Formats: sequence, structure tokens, C-alpha cells
Amino acid sequence: QVQLVESGGGPVQAGGSLRLSCAASLDTDRGYSMAWFRQAPGKEREGVAAMYTTTSRTYYAGSVKGRFTISKDNARNNLYLQMNSLKPEDTAMYYCAASDRWYGPSRVWDSSSYNYWGQGTQVTVSS
Repeated sequence: QVQLVESGGGPVQAGGSLRLSCAASLDTDRGYSMAWFRQAPGKEREGVAAMYTTTSRTYYAGSVKGRFTISKDNARNNLYLQMNSLKPEDTAMYYCAASDRWYGPSRVWDSSSYNYWGQGTQVTVSS
């Protein structure tokens, strides 16, 4: 059973940085689709960054491209999201997601493509 545990969220001022971590109990002998999603109050969950661990190919939503970086530490089996130049509109609950299947780039932002989810970590950006 895959377990995902996020950490690293908190309050930050606009322009600041945060690094989210996702401790993942994954089988290191296989590839996974992994992603960070976020959900703000009253809004739908949206994907912000994703990667396929076998190729390390990364994908970013337009709203965060150039500011956020997704990475994976294979030694610790952790997923990270480095968030720079944070804006108030980045305020949301951030979730780590994983799947043992790769559906391709067309479904990387489809939350139904991921069958494992963490409990979330809150990021609050003040102006």
C-alpha cells in the first residue's frame, strides 16, 4: 500500500519561497507518475507540477512555470516542490499524488489518473 505524507507548508509573504516534501512509500524498482495538486477554498483541485519517475520528464501548469520546480530524491524516495516568488493566489492546500500507471501527457492534470493521495499541507501567501 502506497502512503504519501506531505510536509513543509505554512505561512509566507508574497515573493517568498517554500519547499514542500512528500515522503512516499514507493517500490523503487518501478516507475510512477507523481504530481503536486492544489485546491483553494471554493475552487476545483488543479495540478501544478508532475513528473514520470522513469524518464524524469517534468510538466508544469502555466500559472507556476518558472516559479515552481518538482524534483525527486531517489535515495529517500521523496518528492519535492520548490516554490519561489510566491503569490497570494498560490494560497491553497497542496496535495502529493502518485500512480503506478502513466497515462501520458494528455492526462497529467487529470486527478483521476492518480490513485494515491496524501492528506495535504496548507500554504498561505500573504500580500
